[in-house]
Amino acid sequence: MPKSRIRKKDDFTPPPAKTTALKMNSGRGWVAPLMLAMFLIGLAWIVLFYVSEGDLPIKAMGNWNIVCGFGFIAVGFGISTQWK
Repeated sequence: MPKSRIRKKDDFTPPPAKTTALKMNSGRGWVAPLMLAMFLIGLAWIVLFYVSEGDLPIKAMGNWNIVCGFGFIAVGFGISTQWK
């Protein structure tokens, strides 16, 4: 019986590696600094309110100073959705 021909298989060539370089300058360089600034302003507002026993930052607002501080923090979270 004749021997069957052995077919030569092509050598495996892996697909080219994807180059996924991070684009740091995507035009939204303002997002991270503004987001961190809102977080820090909100935190400082609340801490200042508690440390000064309600006299600072705005005495007339009373306990609404806490809401204002958390408002700054919420704005920071809102801005964070724009970060790519």
